[in-house]
Amino acid sequence: MASRIETGATTPMTTTFEEGEILTADNQPLSVALRKALFRQKVRALLLIAPLLIFVVVTFIWPIFGMLWRSVDNSVVPETLPRTVAAMESWAPSGAGDTPPEAVYAAFVADMQIAADERTHTVVGGRLNYETPGIASKFRQLGREVGDWDLASDGPFKEKLIETDEAWGELFIWDTINTYSGNYTVGYYANSVDRQLTADGISARDADEAIYLRLFWRTIFMSLVITVLCVLLGYPIAWLLSNTLDRYANLLLILVLLPFWTSLLVRTSAWKVLLQDQGVINSALESLGIIDEPLPLMYNQFGTIVAMTHILLPFMILPMYSVMKTIPRSYTQAAKSLGATDITAFRRVYFPQSVPGIGAGAILVFILAIGYYITPEIVGGSTGIFISNRIAYNISSTLNWGLAAALGGLLLLIVMVLYWVYDKFVGIDNVKLG
Repeated sequence: MASRIETGATTPMTTTFEEGEILTADNQPLSVALRKALFRQKVRALLLIAPLLIFVVVTFIWPIFGMLWRSVDNSVVPETLPRTVAAMESWAPSGAGDTPPEAVYAAFVADMQIAADERTHTVVGGRLNYETPGIASKFRQLGREVGDWDLASDGPFKEKLIETDEAWGELFIWDTINTYSGNYTVGYYANSVDRQLTADGISARDADEAIYLRLFWRTIFMSLVITVLCVLLGYPIAWLLSNTLDRYANLLLILVLLPFWTSLLVRTSAWKVLLQDQGVINSALESLGIIDEPLPLMYNQFGTIVAMTHILLPFMILPMYSVMKTIPRSYTQAAKSLGATDITAFRRVYFPQSVPGIGAGAILVFILAIGYYITPEIVGGSTGIFISNRIAYNISSTLNWGLAAALGGLLLLIVMVLYWVYDKFVGIDNVKLG
C-alpha cells in the first residue's frame, strides 16, 4: 500500500509506505536519510570549531604535554653515554671508596670521545651538574683531553682518568651517572619538593637548600589572601554597579575597566613609587608626624598582596556584576514587604543569588594570582616572590628546564586539586538558598 502526502499548494513532500517502511521522495529509507542529515550537521559543526580546536591544541594542549614530558625526560644521559650505562649495569658499589672496574672507565672514555667530537659532552655534563654541582667542569675538561687518547694502547683508563682529575676516582661522580642512567627519571619532581634522588633512593635535602615547598605554601597562602581581599573589596563595588542608575553605573564601569587600558608593568611600577621607603605614602606619613622612619611596605609579602589585589580586582568585580545584574530587585522588595529587615532580605534572598558570581570571580582571581610573575618580581623582594618566579629563574638563568617543568606540573596539579575541592564542597551546586 502506498500513499502520497502533500503540504502546501506547490511543494510536495512525498512519503511512501511500502511494507511498513517509510521512504523519502528519493526512495531512501527515512531512518537512513535522517542519519545522513545528522552526520552532515555534525561535520559542519566540526568544521566550524576546527580552527579553534587546532589553535587550542597547538598553543595550549601541546605545550603542556611538552612541559610534562620534559619533567621526566632523561634521555640525554643514556643517549650520550650508552656504553658506560651498559657497563655499569653489572657494577654495584660496596662502600664509599668503591669505584667502577676498568671496563666501565674504558666504556666511558669511548663514549666521551664520540661526545667530544659531536660537542654533546657539555650537554650531558650540564644535565648531571643539576644533580651534583661541579660535574659540568669535569666533563668539559675531559672533553678537551680525551680526543687524543688511543683506546687500543693508552689503557688502563682508570689510572689515566684519575691522573687527569682525582674526582674521577671518587664515588660521587659514578653514583650520579648510575642514578641518572635511565631514559626517564623522577629526580626533577624529587627536587621540586625539596628531595633528591640518590643511589640509595629519595632523601631529604639540607635545610638551607629546601626552598620549593616553602615557596609553594607561600604562593597558595598569598593567592588565597589576595582572593579574599578582592571579594571583600569587589562585592560592594559590584553591588553598587548593579543597583545604580544606568548613567552612573556606566561611568563606574568605565572606571573599573580603566586599568585594563594601562600596561601591567606601568601599574606595578606605580605601586613601587607609592610603597618604597621614600615613596609617596611614607613621605606623607612622615610629613604628618605619624611615623618617624619609613614603614617596610615593599619588597615583602605586604607589597605583593597590595599591588596584586589592585591589579586583579577588576577580574573579581566583572563576574560578580554580571550575576548581580540579573537578580531582580523585586525579590528583595517582596521580602521586605513580608516583614524582613534590610539585613535579612540581603542575607536570605540577595546574597545567595550572588554566590555564583563570587565563585566565578574567586576562581578566576585565584588561578591568575597563583601563576603571577611580574608583580612579585618587581615589588616582592626575597619574601614576596611566588613559585612562578622560581620557575622563570630555572628557565632563564640556570637553564634547568626539567626542574622548571616539574615545578610547573606540580603547580598545575595543585590548582586542579584545589579546584576539585572547591567544586566539591563550595561549588555552585552546593549553594542553598535561604
